[in-house]
Amino acid sequence: MHNFLLFATKNGFVKKTPLEEYTNIRTSGLVAIKLDMNDQLLDVSPTSGEDEILLISANGKSILFDETNIRPTGRASRGVKGINLKKGDSVIGMDIIRKDEATAAQKYEVLVISENGYGKKTRLSEYSRQGRGGQGVFTAKLSSRTGKLIDMRLLRHDHEEGEPGTDPHDLLVISIKGQTIRLPVSDVPVLGRHTQGVRILKLNSGDRAAALAIL
Repeated sequence: MHNFLLFATKNGFVKKTPLEEYTNIRTSGLVAIKLDMNDQLLDVSPTSGEDEILLISANGKSILFDETNIRPTGRASRGVKGINLKKGDSVIGMDIIRKDEATAAQKYEVLVISENGYGKKTRLSEYSRQGRGGQGVFTAKLSSRTGKLIDMRLLRHDHEEGEPGTDPHDLLVISIKGQTIRLPVSDVPVLGRHTQGVRILKLNSGDRAAALAIL
């Protein structure tokens, strides 16, 4: 059951507000979240109030924490620190691990793509639960070769571990100049958190990866 809306901002703030506060929206709209002048809303997702939150930053840091660490607040509030970012870093992705996914979630994988076209998958079981507001752990080893991370997805497989066959989904990566590649998700290697990954998309000079989609 969805009881709250969970907001995440680029500066690492998270906010949980009861869903009922958004039931009667005027034609002129409602204030959904209070943002600092240099911050931006990144993502919003419905939650039960007892789920887990995964945040990943451009500089390759990640944090996984329990939603119960976030006190519910009203619409016109900023929220609290989800991850403590260093100067120049920003959150690039959020995903929610549902309470009813707790057992299966350990088989999930975190997919990340960097601006220079490198990517990898890492098992979610490598991410230990932490307290909200910490600096997190590395989710990728980045360098001038890889560039910063630009997007992420939590992969929920349609088959059980040990079954024959591969994940049926495809990965689509698009660059800022419109270059695109599509490949099976199963072609992306599973590597540890502190690794850079492999080249997924070979980019022309001056181009960089901008977004990904799972098809």
